[in-house]
Amino acid sequence: MDNYHIKKNQQRWELVKEGAQRASKAAATKAEITQIASEFLQGKTASLKIHKEDGTIQEERTFPRAADPRKTKG
Repeated sequence: MDNYHIKKNQQRWELVKEGAQRASKAAATKAEITQIASEFLQGKTASLKIHKEDGTIQEERTFPRAADPRKTKG
């Protein structure tokens, strides 16, 4: 499973694959890059960590949803 992060870099938000030097995608707003990332990760098995401006993790998503290792009954 690939790991991706959405982070703020200077004046833009970027989608960066863990271990990569360059961003895979970039956008002006967090909402825009989140939408772009969702489309980009369709059909892939990946984990997406969405960071706040201060760098802390706000949310984590798994693509596809069925691949979520924390899935529990109920």
